[in-house]
Formats: sequence, C-alpha cells, structure tokens
Amino acid sequence: MAVRKLKPTTPGQRHKVIGTFEEITASAPEKSLVVGKSASGGRNNTGKMTMRYLGGGHKRKLRIIDFKRTKDGVPATVKSIEYDPNRSARIALLYYADGAKTYIIAPNGLKVGQTVMSGAEAAPEVGNALPLAKMPIGTVIHNIELRPGQGAKMVRSAGAFAQLTSREGTYAIIRMPSGETRKILAACKATVGSVGNSDHALEKSGKAGRSRWLGRRPRTRAVVMNPVDHPMGGGEGRATGGHPRSRKGLYSKGLKTRAPKKHSSKYIIERRKK
Repeated sequence: MAVRKLKPTTPGQRHKVIGTFEEITASAPEKSLVVGKSASGGRNNTGKMTMRYLGGGHKRKLRIIDFKRTKDGVPATVKSIEYDPNRSARIALLYYADGAKTYIIAPNGLKVGQTVMSGAEAAPEVGNALPLAKMPIGTVIHNIELRPGQGAKMVRSAGAFAQLTSREGTYAIIRMPSGETRKILAACKATVGSVGNSDHALEKSGKAGRSRWLGRRPRTRAVVMNPVDHPMGGGEGRATGGHPRSRKGLYSKGLKTRAPKKHSSKYIIERRKK
C-alpha cells in the first residue's frame, strides 16, 4: 500500500494525497453479502435535526463483515481484496471449503489465494483467528473480542494493531493502540496481524468537497456564534471565546469524562498515555 501525490493542476489537486488502491483486486462486491444502507441526514423520526453537520454524501451499501469467525476448523481461501466505503480498512472475501462466503477485515500482508482458518487449532499466522489463550506471547493482533463469542469490537481501523504481552490466569494482558494496557478474557478471539491500509493516515482530502462526498457538512466554530447559541460565542470583534467548552458548558480540553465507577476500570492496568 502506498499513497500518491498529484500534480497541482487545480487548487483541489494541490494538497491532495490519496491511496493507490493497488492491493484491490475486485471492483464489485459479492452480491449475497451486501445490504442497503439508509442515511438519516442527522434527523430523528419526527424530522428534527438532532445531529448537526451530517447529511448528503455518496450513497453507500453495507458489506456484511464476519467479526465472529465462528467457522472453526474450516479452511477458507482469500478470493479478493475489496474497497469498503464504510470503513478505513480494506476487506477480504473468503470462500470456505464448505461453500460459505464471508467478508473479513483484510490484515496487512494478506494475499489473494492464501488460506486462513479460525479456531483453537489454527496456527498463529496472519489472518487466522484464534483464542488469546492459544497465541504465543508477543503476537501482534487486531479484531479483538471483549466477551467470548460477542464478535470483534476493538482494533479494527486501518493500520491499527495491539500486542499480547502476557497472561494472568484466565486473562490475557493486551497493549492497545492507544498505549493503554488492559485485561481481556483469554477465551476471547482475536485475529493475528495488523489491519491493512496503514497509509490511510497519510491521506489528505485536498478540498472541502471530499468531506461533502463523505456526508460531512461544514462545521461552524463556536467562537463565531452568538452567546445565545454557545458559551464561547459573542464579544466585540474577534474574541478568544474563553476556556474551550462544549455547547452545554462542559470543559472540552483536559476534563476527564470517563465515569468514575465504570465497570471496565478494574480491567485497565495502565491508562493510555496523554
């Protein structure tokens, strides 16, 4: 995966940096794994806008991704690597030996024709999903479950990876992409390797229109609003707006927002680095 910078033939091209799509091998998705996706434009059931700055954008279809990897012991062949408009990572189409087809998030280094497998007996190789209890210490992983059988919830975006650092009884100790170290039940599954499309972080849109294609409308800064609309609004001329805060008056820079009695706090060994 690489990125390409375009010649500045127009103002929008001048700063644009986009992916090369060289790893993508199919232009149309698998029909049986695609469902329609409706957009709300930030409106609720009465038509009232409840989320600002959403709306428009290109029409998308949802690809059904297999985050559970429950077909244990059945080998699957990677048929294609595809683009998914709903996430930053690429997706891989798997053809199982029993005839089933599924999509998974494509890890870095996964190639068309490669064989992957899930289950406790699977080898700790790229693309294979197995319980944390069966992985060697130090394995780089992604697509991590929080509860056994729930399906992957963490480390799913492009270029992300976590690391299995040790085990304590029924728990595995994982170093997360944020730098946080936490316990996860060793019975939970994870996929070996890091998520592909790691150069996604280097991309630059180049123009405001690309944000509109993604369904993001222009965001109004708080300091240019009136005092009736925002605590940071008002003042003569270009006022600073005072301490950064949300529309409801809560400080937005540095104030801890995590619930003090949150259930999962007991599993966190070391908080993420500031």
